[in-house]
Amino acid sequence: QVQLVESGGNTVQPGGSLRLSCAASGFTLGRYAVGWFRQAPGQEREGVSCISDSDSIMHHVDSVKGRFTISRDHGKNTVYLEMTNLQPEDTAIYYCATAGAWGVCGPHTRAEDMKASEYDYWGQGTQVTISS
Repeated sequence: QVQLVESGGNTVQPGGSLRLSCAASGFTLGRYAVGWFRQAPGQEREGVSCISDSDSIMHHVDSVKGRFTISRDHGKNTVYLEMTNLQPEDTAIYYCATAGAWGVCGPHTRAEDMKASEYDYWGQGTQVTISS
């Protein structure tokens, strides 16, 4: 059974850090580009970061550059999103998703151009809340 499971969401104070995990089962995650999206209440889902299937390309939206890092552990079949210096505007449900199509998260794309429609399998999401 193909499944993606996010974990690591929590409530932290501004300036805090979290590491989100996206664990895959039933398939090899390393064959796919993986994206992290987030959706805040009343807002559309937006792409945050992506990593290519080769791990050679990583993109982050400008609002999280220098604070968020996406990475992959092939041995654990897991992709991570390391988040530091978290701010209230980072509060959202965070989703990971895989993309099998060629060119998604490629050298000529940007995280700002991430489209949910280009991603096939999705996890259930994990809540991140930044509050003092």
